[in-house]
Amino acid sequence: MSPRGRLLVYRAAFGVLLLAMWELVSGRLIDPFWISSPSRVFAYLWQVVRDGSIFGHLAVTLYETTTGFLIGAVTGIGCGFLLGRRKILAQVLDPYIVAFNGIPRIALAPLFIIWFGIGPNSKVVLVVIVVFFLTFFSTYSGVKGVDLELKNVLRIMGATERQILVKVTIPATVPWIATGLKVSVPYALVGAIVGEFIAASKGLGYLINYQTSLFSTTGALGGILIVAAIVVISSEAINWAEAYLLRWRPREETRTDREVY
Repeated sequence: MSPRGRLLVYRAAFGVLLLAMWELVSGRLIDPFWISSPSRVFAYLWQVVRDGSIFGHLAVTLYETTTGFLIGAVTGIGCGFLLGRRKILAQVLDPYIVAFNGIPRIALAPLFIIWFGIGPNSKVVLVVIVVFFLTFFSTYSGVKGVDLELKNVLRIMGATERQILVKVTIPATVPWIATGLKVSVPYALVGAIVGEFIAASKGLGYLINYQTSLFSTTGALGGILIVAAIVVISSEAINWAEAYLLRWRPREETRTDREVY
């Protein structure tokens, strides 16, 4: 069996072990009212999938997360490249970026809801702010970390700034960008969920909050499992994209930590 196949087996076995322990503990050591059980949660998920009630909430949260993630990632990466290559501009804007980044996102959520309403727009803006700074700082660090001597050698050989950007800076920064994107995925979803907690009429955050208000641990955990599944799938998609973009690197450098095992 390949290393990838063994890893998938180990992951599946660990997941089954966790579910089995949860099922055994529920009703024996801990009251199901507090933790429900996997059988109840999966029965609830099957019910909401069968009657279609989950898809409206899922569509709203995915729209907010995806739209905000794309806008935040593009602007964050773009600003990271810009300030990474413009030292004076970066020095001028540094205190303002640090100050704005220091504002708790949860404090901005009520303001965005006042400004943009309780619909998806306020959650999209919140996700944009969350993702922007994560991708900006990772991209900025990657651009600043490119080997200066290598760029100087290319300039001596007659390379233009555009050629240096395309052939050296961007490829060297891809791992930094990928790291920023992977870190941003769960935070983007959290931003949308938090916004829905505060004020919303649809979405997974609204659903979890509503189920909690009914003291339905099963419904709340069902919504949380859906959120966790979205994060895992999104992270795996970014891992695949990173491996594809870095296929030009030696095999030893492109192997991920999970392939080592």
